[in-house]
Amino acid sequence: MPNIASVLKAEISRIARKEGRSETEALKKAVSAQRSDIVALKRRVQELEKGLKAVTNGAARERGPATSAVEGDGETDGLRFRASGMASNRKRLGLSAEDFGLLVGATGQSVYSWEAGKSKPRSKNLAAIAALRGVGKREVSTRLAALKA
Repeated sequence: MPNIASVLKAEISRIARKEGRSETEALKKAVSAQRSDIVALKRRVQELEKGLKAVTNGAARERGPATSAVEGDGETDGLRFRASGMASNRKRLGLSAEDFGLLVGATGQSVYSWEAGKSKPRSKNLAAIAALRGVGKREVSTRLAALKA
């Protein structure tokens, strides 16, 4: 015959597991409902962000493009200037500061000043700098030869 203590212990364990399951079922249902609410809220936030982006893009189109990208300069037609970008373009083309200045209508000293960030080019020079961005070495050498001749 089994020991009464072991039977009592087994019965107490069984009842405790049953009570624990009933308690955790309510918690599992609540967690599941909260997770579905979170998913719905995330979807709603994404929809609202898309709508906000569409509205801000529409407002930006109505205002038009930025007119002055260089601080303190006049109308530049949306051209941007970065000193490091100009310096890397000049080095890519293999030009001295004096030759680069000749191409853009300035002096070599002005080019050094622009690259150092001490000053910024005027809008007419800025347009010439932008025109040199997509030009290759051969084209630059022919333009330079034409200017020097």
